[in-house]
Amino acid sequence: MEIRERIMNDIKVAMKEKNSIRLSTLRFLQSAIKNREIEMRPNSITHEEVIGVIKKLVKQRKESIEQYKAGGRQDLVDQEMAELSILEELLPAQLSQDQVEAVVKDVVAALNAKSPKDMGAVIKEVIQRTQGNADNKMVSELVKKSLSL
Repeated sequence: MEIRERIMNDIKVAMKEKNSIRLSTLRFLQSAIKNREIEMRPNSITHEEVIGVIKKLVKQRKESIEQYKAGGRQDLVDQEMAELSILEELLPAQLSQDQVEAVVKDVVAALNAKSPKDMGAVIKEVIQRTQGNADNKMVSELVKKSLSL
């Protein structure tokens, strides 16, 4: 099933179950996808673009959670956490830290990277090899750690 069809089905289920948080999150996601589709006209939106929109919203939620925690707003933290879990359900399975470390080691060896100056090239290659199924922040930290030894 295509991801947009899944989102529509999830919206219908949330409406029937009267799950307001899930419903509002999915509607917001659908709106963000529609906005991206309008930006891309006359080209149609691809599956990768839809995943990119979801990842962008996930990143926004994570940043908001950090800020709300710093501000002592637990009520908003809880709401953002609920929305984050709903959005993460729609993403493809993310690679574990061990799997990403293995890819980083392979790329560092393949590119013969030795210093932090090579960090950009290594990160770019790791992201390309993982096909977006790894958290970019984790990739950056692992590359930095492996090149600073």
